[in-house]
Amino acid sequence: MTEPQILAFLILGGMMLLFIWGRLRYDVVAMVALLASVAAGTVDPKKAFSGFSDDIVIIVGSALVVSAAVARAGVVENLLDRMAQRITRVRWQITVLVGSVTLLSALVKNIGALAMLIPAALKMAKRSGGSPAVFLMPMSFGSLLGGLITLVGTSPNIIVSRVREEMTGQPFLMFDYAPVGLGLSLAGLIFLRFGYRLLPRDRRAAASLSEALDIADYNTEAEVPPGCPTAGRTVGQFVDANDGTIVVTGMMRGTRRRRVTLPDTVIEDGDTLFLRGEPDALAKAIARGGLELVGQDRAMVTGTRAEGRGVIEAVVTPQSALIGEAAGGLELHDRHGLNLIAISRAGHVMTERLGDTRLAAGDALVVQGPIDILPGQMRALGLLPLAERPIRLGSIRRGLLPVAILTAAMAATAAGLVPVAVAFFAAAAAMMLTGSISPREAYENVEWPILIMLGALIPVSQALQTTGATDLMAHWLSETARQLPVWGALGLILVTAMAVTPFLNNAATVLVMAPVAAMFAGDLGYRPEAFLMAVAVGAGCDFLTPIGHQCNTLVMGPGGYRFGDYARLGAPLSLMVVLIGVPLILLVWPVR
Repeated sequence: MTEPQILAFLILGGMMLLFIWGRLRYDVVAMVALLASVAAGTVDPKKAFSGFSDDIVIIVGSALVVSAAVARAGVVENLLDRMAQRITRVRWQITVLVGSVTLLSALVKNIGALAMLIPAALKMAKRSGGSPAVFLMPMSFGSLLGGLITLVGTSPNIIVSRVREEMTGQPFLMFDYAPVGLGLSLAGLIFLRFGYRLLPRDRRAAASLSEALDIADYNTEAEVPPGCPTAGRTVGQFVDANDGTIVVTGMMRGTRRRRVTLPDTVIEDGDTLFLRGEPDALAKAIARGGLELVGQDRAMVTGTRAEGRGVIEAVVTPQSALIGEAAGGLELHDRHGLNLIAISRAGHVMTERLGDTRLAAGDALVVQGPIDILPGQMRALGLLPLAERPIRLGSIRRGLLPVAILTAAMAATAAGLVPVAVAFFAAAAAMMLTGSISPREAYENVEWPILIMLGALIPVSQALQTTGATDLMAHWLSETARQLPVWGALGLILVTAMAVTPFLNNAATVLVMAPVAAMFAGDLGYRPEAFLMAVAVGAGCDFLTPIGHQCNTLVMGPGGYRFGDYARLGAPLSLMVVLIGVPLILLVWPVR
């Protein structure tokens, strides 16, 4: 092993450790890996930023803009809402929701497709009296499977296409993924239609919200104003008066915080009670006790009218700028004109004050603000609405124009008239020119950390190839698989990609694994297409954890899921993908 190869492996190993550590964002990890590669001499300083001019960056960025414009058209939600009114059985509801998000994920980025349909799932759950937890994880898994159907369904497909072009001179086209993707999606839909029963039945999610207190499993703070009926009672009496349906988790008196409140503690004027409870019980307790929600009457932005306020329930998305920040230090009221009323975190009993709580992806928030600024502020903060509401995020252009533009772009690339990057860049521009999405909204919907990560890791991936590290890894794998039949070798690549993805961003997994898979196939005397397709499938199918893919993270809070819940439904689905995916790939993409 040469010195450049050793350095390349050390950088790769360090990058994976940083990804697993999780303290640094994936784009920062990618930047560190690029700088380390330049310092080690495995990447030429003159080519350090060549990745940012790669077509992959243009395609992913443009696809995000196109996805956002299609989402704002509202066509899919309208059709689904009409269908949902006639469907009452859980299995058929799951079939419709998972099927819809799967097909939509083939057309737009899967995280965008899932975000579009979560409100519809919550509305359907409320109408049928069921739990959203039954729908949301199957929908997340369906969106991942749907991303396998087309070139632009998910970022790994785009990267794999480029690797094939480098190896054979011919990239994967728009619908080359469809035979395998559709087969796996159909099998997944059938499995999820019945397999949802593997999910624990005691998971509770935030219920739909029309008022500030119509929430489930939320932690909130209520002040004891002078003269209210609660003043003078003990904590035990206050709880008993509400039939024990709410819990007093703490109390603030002056500047002193009491984390443990005994039943005989007397409640006084000016105290702040930290409460947790069910929707109706919490609402009744505050109303009956004459309490006031902390911040509910705080003045809004100057010039806004009280009757113009709105209250909305939203989840913190994986891209939100709020992640890791203490709620109180964000100065939401002063900077954004919003009041934070309550917080919920799945599987976590919160003991901190609202202002001291550091927000995380998947947290559910109840936010109050002026209706005229609430949409823009929610979008800027990276919050996704969860409940039925009188407002929508951003201006919505109803109609089929954005869908027509997307269809034209996909048709042009499928027919080979223009390259994918040109087609989707033109589609993004057409969306802005026609008013389907404003330029400001377009830039806000571009996931810049993803683009930075791709631009930084492309030269690092190329360094693995130029130093011969890729050839070395492929040789090690081929020695292991030399005695295996072709389906065993293909399964090895698929399972390896599937196993690495939860710890390494899926795009980063493909940047590393795709060249290795192509070399691996060459060492064994096989064509590379089937092995590249196996990498795409493996990297796109992370069903085991809530952290490996943004879709899984997005549903964790509103679904009330715990970390281990994903494997309960995801492990058999992963096994099904391997058992069906390997022969399906070999059928569509012969290795000789």
